[in-house]
This record gives sequence, C-alpha cells and structure tokens, in this order.
Amino acid sequence: MSSAPASTDIAGDARWLAQALDPAAGIVRLIEMSPEEYRAASFLDDRMLQPGLNAQLVPWATIEAAVAGHPRRDARWIFHIGHVGSTLLARMLGELPQVLSVREPRLLRDLTTIADRSPFASTATALYSRTFAPDQLALVKATSFVSEIAPELVPPGERALFMYATPEAYVAGMLAGENSLQELQVLAPVRGRRIAARAQMEPPQTLANLAAQAWACEMTSLEQAAEAMPDRTIAWMDFDNALANMPRELARAADLFGFAGAADGLQAIAAGPLIRRYSKALEYEYSPGLRRDLLAEATSHHRADIDGALAMLARAAEKSPLLARALQRAGSEI
Repeated sequence: MSSAPASTDIAGDARWLAQALDPAAGIVRLIEMSPEEYRAASFLDDRMLQPGLNAQLVPWATIEAAVAGHPRRDARWIFHIGHVGSTLLARMLGELPQVLSVREPRLLRDLTTIADRSPFASTATALYSRTFAPDQLALVKATSFVSEIAPELVPPGERALFMYATPEAYVAGMLAGENSLQELQVLAPVRGRRIAARAQMEPPQTLANLAAQAWACEMTSLEQAAEAMPDRTIAWMDFDNALANMPRELARAADLFGFAGAADGLQAIAAGPLIRRYSKALEYEYSPGLRRDLLAEATSHHRADIDGALAMLARAAEKSPLLARALQRAGSEI
C-alpha cells in the first residue's frame, strides 16, 4: 500500500491533486496525477474515481502547512453558467505546453458548503496554482456554482474568464438534451434558493421557465462576483460568438491569461479535433454545426415556451439590477 505523501511532495508540484475535502473531519483526499492524466480528465470530481488510483487521505492541517510557504497564487480561472463550452476552452488552452488545465476539482465544490471559508480559500488557491514546471501556469475551470465564491479564490491582480450564452441559446440548449433536462430538475431546488437573494422569480410553469431560472441564477452569480472583484482582470465570453470565430476567441483568452503561445499554435488548436468532439466525452462528435442544428430545432419546436421564458426573465429584471445587467450583457454582445 502506498503511503501518504510528505509535505515537500505536496508543495513541490501538481503531482498530488487535492481532489476533495471533508470540512467536518478536516480531511483532504489527494490523488496522484501525471500531466497526461490531467490532460485526459474531463472532470476531477468523483467521476474520476476508478480502481487503481493512488488516493490518500491527509489531514487539512498537513495540507495547509505544506503550502504555507508556497509563493504561487497565480492560477488563472474560468467561471461559467454551465453548458457553455468551458470544458472545450479549458481543453484547448491545456494543449499549450505552458498550461496545466485543471478541470472541476471537487474540492472547490466542497468549499461552497462551508459557512466560514476564510481558513480554506487561500490554501485552495495555492494548491491549484501548483504546476509541473516553474514556467507553467495553471488554468482552473470550476464547476458552475463555484462562481458564488469566485472573489475568495481569485487574488487581487489575478485573471478570470466568465463564460455564458444568451438566455435564448441557453434555454434552447437545455431543452435539446435529455440529460440536461434531468439536470435542470435535479438542481432546481438549490438554484431556487440561490437566486432568491438576487431576483424574485415567478414559479416555473414550464421546462423552458425552469431553464430560464437556471440561466438567471448562474448569470447573476457571475455578475455579483464581477461586482465584488474590481481589482481583478475579468473578461466575458459568449460561447456561440466564440464558436463563430474560435481562433480569435482562443487567442483572446490566451492573451487574457498571459499564455505566451505562437499564433500558429493557437490556430492549429482552434481548428484541430477538439472543436469537433464533445469535450466532456471525447468519443462523441459535437461540432459547432451540430450545436447550431440542435439549437435551431429546439427553438423551432419550443418557440412559444421559450418566448414565455424570456418574458419571465424580463419581468424579473425590472426589480433585480443584477438580472437586468445580465440581460443587457447578453443582448449587447450578440
């Protein structure tokens, strides 16, 4: 049986992923990872748990002490509303040799359940700033609802990208897939509680309304985070705009994050096989053209419900500055 890593091993590089946290017990699950395993993994949550992994349980105090003297807090961050190409973008940027792409570690989700995160957040930022080489930079793609704590994870002066889709595209996309519809219904109670502090939403009467409420919840979360982060560099990206010119938008993201990469390299990545695959499961095709077709079909089939959902958002925005700002942003950049 493998033994738990020493503090120097934890602090030294990204080999030991801090995958999950049990805050009540003060225990962290570390998983040994190679650069190739980071590159392959769509998610670093419990879906990655397979036989053969070298996983170790380590006291949080050990983790905290290990990175206390670690100077790096320079991870770059992607926050998003879900189903808007964040995994695709994180995969593409992870193809650059100077980037370690870290996609959805569960520990960040665990942090959202803690009332007093201050003892944990800075250490988490240090953990996810570790790389395998001094000249590498880490890019962390969080789970959508982790945007609620973005201001606690991104230090002053650092950089984040906020990804979204227009409400119409988001609602149509959610209505187009069986799995996304199931997700909508499972997450509805939690999102209902989250949005209540930011906007007064009418009780959803249709699946389109439920999808619109999800959009409002996640977008106002991003808007609220941006408001609380005036001393960070933040850029916004509309996924469908990005798909229309991926070379340009990939270069814009690389420039935001300070990833020095030859223009030819970014062009090749943007036009390479990733753009034609479903980024959460690369064995499946999912091209920009297929996305457009699915959105068009869902929009045509659910036109009345989508229009009703958009009207619901407009009514709610009359009394919610955050939601009004989100709608303005989505309307001004399409």
